[in-house]
Amino acid sequence: MTWDYIKLRGMDQLMMDFILYPEWVHKMMKFLSEGYHQRLDFLESKGLLSPNYDNTYIGSGGFGFSEELLSENDTGLPTRISGMWGFAESQETVGISPEMFNEFIFPYQLKLLKRFGMNCYGCCEPVDSRWKYIKKIPNLRRVSCSPWVDRELVAKNLGRKYILSSKPSPTPLSRPKMDEEEVRRELKKIIETTQGLNVEIIMKDNHTLGNNPRNISRWVEIAREEIHKIYQM
Repeated sequence: MTWDYIKLRGMDQLMMDFILYPEWVHKMMKFLSEGYHQRLDFLESKGLLSPNYDNTYIGSGGFGFSEELLSENDTGLPTRISGMWGFAESQETVGISPEMFNEFIFPYQLKLLKRFGMNCYGCCEPVDSRWKYIKKIPNLRRVSCSPWVDRELVAKNLGRKYILSSKPSPTPLSRPKMDEEEVRRELKKIIETTQGLNVEIIMKDNHTLGNNPRNISRWVEIAREEIHKIYQM
């Protein structure tokens, strides 16, 4: 919803609105969230929802495979919101404090997320500083761990209760000659930090491969090599 707000109001103005027009921000977020609720109601009532508990791309990266959601929908009836993955993020408000996020943004996200059977949260924003609020999301199962997050803190917070979606930096892959040692160092750190947890490593946001498609396949090879070293697979 914050992206919708920005498209209507502008990024600079959003930042100013938090201070100058706080009541208006609440009215705007309420208006936007009600629109989302109405859209979900329409899609569900018309039988227009599609299952996303299979190999569907969900949230900000990852597959939706879930036997739990599959059993929730195993009725022969149209897909229901309560049997789907939900997703929310607010990377656009990374510049505000966790307390402001909790006051102006999170309550409106939470009401929507309560409708889904399972939930993903986060994209590029560092979720570590907002975790005390994010963990209140019901049926939260998958949490994004972007390159800007404190990985050790997130690993400690999530434990084995959630899927930790680790997103390494795509920057090395954007160069004509990928720095393999840089890639290896980051992957090694991720794998060591998340050892024993429910973790997925997702390479995304590759807007360019530096005219060298080999970068992506080589990155996968390096990831597998580093996983093998830690887990001796």
